[in-house]
Amino acid sequence: MNKAIVNKILITLAFLFAYRVLAYIPIPGVDAAVIKDFFRMSSSNALGLFNMFSGGAVERISIITLGIMPYITASIIMELLAATFAPLAKMKKERDGMQRYMQIIRYVTIFITIIQAISVSFGLRSIGGGPNGAILVDMQEFLLISAFAMLAGTMLLVWIGEQITQRGVGNGISLIIFGGIVSGIPSAVGSTFKLVNTGEISILSLVVIGVIIIATICCIVYIELAERRIPISYARKVVMQNQNKRIMNYIPIKLNLSGVIPPIFASALLVFPSTILQASSNQYLQLIADILSPSHYLHHILMFVFVVFFAYFYSSIVFNAKDIADNLKRQGGYIPGMRPGEGTSSFLNFVANNLTLWGSLYLAIVSTLPWALVKLLGVPFYFGGTAVLIVVQVAIDTMRKIEAQVYMNKYKTLSAVGF
Repeated sequence: MNKAIVNKILITLAFLFAYRVLAYIPIPGVDAAVIKDFFRMSSSNALGLFNMFSGGAVERISIITLGIMPYITASIIMELLAATFAPLAKMKKERDGMQRYMQIIRYVTIFITIIQAISVSFGLRSIGGGPNGAILVDMQEFLLISAFAMLAGTMLLVWIGEQITQRGVGNGISLIIFGGIVSGIPSAVGSTFKLVNTGEISILSLVVIGVIIIATICCIVYIELAERRIPISYARKVVMQNQNKRIMNYIPIKLNLSGVIPPIFASALLVFPSTILQASSNQYLQLIADILSPSHYLHHILMFVFVVFFAYFYSSIVFNAKDIADNLKRQGGYIPGMRPGEGTSSFLNFVANNLTLWGSLYLAIVSTLPWALVKLLGVPFYFGGTAVLIVVQVAIDTMRKIEAQVYMNKYKTLSAVGF
């Protein structure tokens, strides 16, 4: 393997290691023993889901307790605004404008992080005994400390994610979520076997859970690699001019055009209000927080709807049929039976919309069905397909990017020696 690729992989691993180190740096002034006892009873609610995505940082009340979710929430808000307001959409397409757009996302991230940090701080006051609950110092002092600590932690994660994307391999934000979920697998496996030893889970249920997980992974891998190949023909003069070059004779359109983004966006959208409402002592707001928790059926109904919505929304952003049709026309290519230009664009949109329908349903079902099946077995812990979906998709995407880097370096080497 090329030295440059090895360096990129090592840089990625180094930044992920730094992320895991941050997960063990606690916010000063919190009673860790009280928090640990609380999380033993809260693994199936919204905090349990939040803890899973943060790689256990929440139960340690680390400086990265909020994880990367505020940044994702800010990205969702900006994407929706860009789809609504033309000047913002134009800003995204320009090189200098994209830098301003990303800067706005960072500012929105800071705002969301501060709100969530204050909410989490007030929520800690209701955990355990004493006037301040799990907080060991003065409440006002703690609010200031926790807000700055969590803000610093979240912005560090945003920086780490950007560094991985620019200098490493893969999407940095997705890899951070991937690292958080994967880091919890050993403890989850150990806890499962403890439940089997204590008789809370039968051997048969464990086998069924294993089958569900393996079937989910196989389904994800199969569909992620599935694509619709639309044949392309080229004018004779173009073929003659490029007879010594390989010309791709089809347009590959993935069945799942939106990738891992919809389940991440949907999870962030459900976790955000839950985090805010956890701090409230109002019984009606607490009821809403309980309804939005992963242990409630409404959470998964909303998850299904949000995943379908974001699959369509994000697919419309990443797949631009008009640009593909225009590029094809300029290169002298055409789809047999379709008129170049507008006709080709309409056909590609029709194909993409059909694939997005099935792709969105696949994402929504995988995100919710494993939880329903495990719930029917009476398993006393949360298991959702979202985590499996994210892990498998990010792993496949990262492997593809590494392969692309390998092939690119091979072509550069061959060009350098005159082939």
